[in-house]
Amino acid sequence: MTAILAAIFATFRTAMWLCLLWAAGVHAQALPADAVQPKPALPEAVLRHANRDILTLQTPYLGMPPSERVRRAQANIDLALERGGPGELSTRATPQGQLVFVDGVMALILFEGDVAPMSGDTLAALTERTLSALRQAIRETQEGRSAHSLLVSLGRVALATVLAVALFAAARFVRLRSLSVIVAFLDRQTRKLAQGEVLRRERLHQWLNAFDVLVSWGLGLLLGYAWLSFSMQQFPYTRPWGEGLHQYLISVALGLGKGMLSAVPGLVVAVLILLMARGAVGALGSFFQRVERGQLSVGWLRQDAAGPTRRVVTWLLWVFALAMAYPYLPGAETEAFKGMSVLVGVMMSLGASNFVGQVAGGLILTYSNVLRRGEYVRIGEHEGTVVDIGAFNTRIRTGLGEEVILPNASIVGNATKNYSRAVHGPGYVVDTVVTIGYDTPWRQVEAMLVEAATRTPGVLATPAPRVFQTALSDFYPEYRLVCQAIPEQPRPRAEVLSALHAHIQDVFNEHGVQIMSPHYVLDPAEAKMVPPARWYAAPARPPADAK
Repeated sequence: MTAILAAIFATFRTAMWLCLLWAAGVHAQALPADAVQPKPALPEAVLRHANRDILTLQTPYLGMPPSERVRRAQANIDLALERGGPGELSTRATPQGQLVFVDGVMALILFEGDVAPMSGDTLAALTERTLSALRQAIRETQEGRSAHSLLVSLGRVALATVLAVALFAAARFVRLRSLSVIVAFLDRQTRKLAQGEVLRRERLHQWLNAFDVLVSWGLGLLLGYAWLSFSMQQFPYTRPWGEGLHQYLISVALGLGKGMLSAVPGLVVAVLILLMARGAVGALGSFFQRVERGQLSVGWLRQDAAGPTRRVVTWLLWVFALAMAYPYLPGAETEAFKGMSVLVGVMMSLGASNFVGQVAGGLILTYSNVLRRGEYVRIGEHEGTVVDIGAFNTRIRTGLGEEVILPNASIVGNATKNYSRAVHGPGYVVDTVVTIGYDTPWRQVEAMLVEAATRTPGVLATPAPRVFQTALSDFYPEYRLVCQAIPEQPRPRAEVLSALHAHIQDVFNEHGVQIMSPHYVLDPAEAKMVPPARWYAAPARPPADAK
């Protein structure tokens, strides 16, 4: 019977435990998500004394948060130092942790929870670092309360100030003397140059003054920075700030030095790439210059296209060399360099349409043989001799002493009239239009126009001038005189055309023919026609004489 009761009791107890476990699981599932989350960590607190960081506390101790632990530790340290003791530090190991004493007064407690997890640190090492920092802070506190130490610090600052002023004056003296020597040297060198020197004396002085201002401000700021760092280190309270300034300067200098040393291999590779590009540009430039001067003839390159081709090839080689050398340049992987590259790319994309249009126009003009240097052309309302065909614009010199610069894109989009391309040999075409009434024999008009052309200096007799009747308008025919001109001494086409117009007026006046074209309001009394007897009026010759 006893065994039966014991079995029933054990079964009942097992059932009760199962019910409790099931109820706990259901309750845990019913809790909201934020109810099972861990409590947020308390904010850390920094123990600071005499403007120095001693210790950073992150965990509570016996219910006290880190901020309360720091407040009590600061109060205990101040209490111990106010007694005027030597500021000796001691520790005592207890089950609760390490107790730190200042002149026998307990200042703070360190325990295992203060050690940063996963850092490999120990409580003993943390205690030793805390004692070292606290010992330095106490020593500087005692130093700050000593009048003798204060006077010594003031003396050091005064001496440093005098030394800084002396160094600044010496640097200013050396700078002024060096500047005067450099200016005198530049003056002597610029006087030896020709009148068309590229760099003028005023521009050199501007660059020299800018460099002098940059160096002066740099040395002055560096000297002031060193004086401020040294002066702040002489006083206990500002010493941490001075040490921070000093360490920052040292770290920046070391970083620059390491960066320069690490950049040397890449810089050497970049310089080698640029030197190779320069050598290739020089070799190809010599080849294209020989073709341009006519010293070398190749079938795939015209002489007049050698110069533009040399510029295009030079530009492409340098772009390729810069693209190859870019990854090896110092700072190419920095965010600033990448941001600058993005900015340049955006600027080029915004202005790429106009830029590419002008470059494409220059290439079309160069390699489609539309224009050549020295040819006389008319583009739109501009007329003159082609002086230069560049990558972005073309320069034309008119006969009136003007030089017109036309964008290449506008030249490609306009009709171009070339007066030099269809002539026999060198020279250019000179043409002019007159309108004479129907009552003047057309044979006489043609003869007078040819006579005026033969009198004009610079107009060639071979090929002979020709006259074309280009239109039969309501009131008059339209005559176009076409001839070829190449003066013995080069003269602008405008001068030759002006002389031709003057001789046309003289010849027409000599034979009593008016150049004024008739316009009628009423029908004339007699028909405006030329009878056969007047077909060969002077200076025209009859057919028998022409034979």
